[in-house]
Amino acid sequence: MSKLGDLGARLHRGEVGYDFIGNRRIWYGISILITITAIVALAVRGLNMGIEFQGGAVFTTPKTDVSVSQAQHYAEMASGHDALVQQLGSGSLRIQVGGLDTEKSDQVRAELAKDLNVPETKIAAEIVGPSWGDQIATKAWTGLAVFMILVVIYLAIAFEWRMAVAALIALIHDLTITVGIYSLVGFEVTVGTVIGLLTILGYSLYDTVVVFDSLKEQTKGITKQTRWTYSDVANRSINSTLVRSINTTVVALLPVAGLLFIGGGFLGAGMLNDISLSLFVGLAAGAYSSIFIATPLVADLKEREPAMQALRKRVMAKRAAAAAKGESLDDLADDAADLGAEPAVVGQRGRRGRTERRG
Repeated sequence: MSKLGDLGARLHRGEVGYDFIGNRRIWYGISILITITAIVALAVRGLNMGIEFQGGAVFTTPKTDVSVSQAQHYAEMASGHDALVQQLGSGSLRIQVGGLDTEKSDQVRAELAKDLNVPETKIAAEIVGPSWGDQIATKAWTGLAVFMILVVIYLAIAFEWRMAVAALIALIHDLTITVGIYSLVGFEVTVGTVIGLLTILGYSLYDTVVVFDSLKEQTKGITKQTRWTYSDVANRSINSTLVRSINTTVVALLPVAGLLFIGGGFLGAGMLNDISLSLFVGLAAGAYSSIFIATPLVADLKEREPAMQALRKRVMAKRAAAAAKGESLDDLADDAADLGAEPAVVGQRGRRGRTERRG
């Protein structure tokens, strides 16, 4: 077995683990800092909206020896607006200029034909109105709202409302960070970006649901024992699924990283950046939030319940008694066992400990 596989097995059995819940204030602080940075970036820099949302013209030239930087300079001089130039695989250029109407686009095409030394009839011009982008944005917002409502309803039924609230907060956290990164990097927001943002919604919830399912199974009958608090079991649930979350996230990030850094960066296929950046940031943020945000939030909400507060008092009293006698928790019988009830089983470690006592 590999070292990573052995570590995963030990984490699942509860032999080793990291106190994610105990350090939750650190993770909350980091997330708040990142979220504030994203919001400030959006307020100060805004988003670099693509031509689909602001309207304008797209010019496609035949093969030319003019460089991308020169073509961008020519387009900006002819139009008086900022231009985005991308080199296509055939050696032709795709020039986007925002804020142009039909009459102005004809003038710009004539100027580009003269500057690029190509026939004007060989330059294809396409006018894009901002209303089309508005329709796409409206449908995207509608889809996002419907998705969140359905997710909250499903999680509240399948698990409980506290988990639904925590998952919703984690999802908003992931979307805010992703949009903030777009603002900081300055990548153009296109229809591909919207598709990427909608795609990461499911990925952001995947690891969260896995941890929640483990937590739900391990907390059945938790109030019948006095060895573990709800936060203890939540921490064990994170550790038992940690390696699985890391493996699935890395496998998902590798092809997206290839699109972003190799296709978009090294090979210069800028159109790949539109969707790959949103996928890359969203996948990473989703894995982070499922471990450091969603589950600690559930633990905080559950610990406010009277039953869980009473359980914590019993657990703390039992641990204090064990420490005073110099004994381990395995040497003390559960209250449920003392009363003749069937002891609750919480995690693998609880089963192993009781088997040894019976022997």
